[in-house]
Amino acid sequence: MAFEVHVVTPEREVWAGVAETVIARGVDGEVGILTGHAPMMVQLAIGPLRIDREGDGELAAVVDGGFMHVTSSGGEDGQPATRVDVLAAQAELAGDIDVEAARVRSAELEQALQSHDTHLAEAEVASIKAELEKALARISLAG
Repeated sequence: MAFEVHVVTPEREVWAGVAETVIARGVDGEVGILTGHAPMMVQLAIGPLRIDREGDGELAAVVDGGFMHVTSSGGEDGQPATRVDVLAAQAELAGDIDVEAARVRSAELEQALQSHDTHLAEAEVASIKAELEKALARISLAG
């Protein structure tokens, strides 16, 4: 049984359609959603989002955190009507990822971490590490 999925960022709707399953990486581990799933809100980590589209194969994306909101209510036929909204800070479909740009960015960030001096604040180091994690997630998914 399929359900409606929307993947959105503040700038645009990245993808919307019908799916049979959604698998995302939450901050506490992976979570899979099927029709009739209990309503929930999951804080997403930087990582892959996999959507098994009804009759059209798997769609892969990467999200840079955000939330996944799952709702289920009684449908017209008595079956649960499930909807999944992925609200991400940034999201890219696997086919849209510029792998070479992600590799260049990760190399720059790794160099910045290796050569950083003691003048960098702890928050700056954490920011560089988060950006590196985003670049590596893109490389892992599309590379």
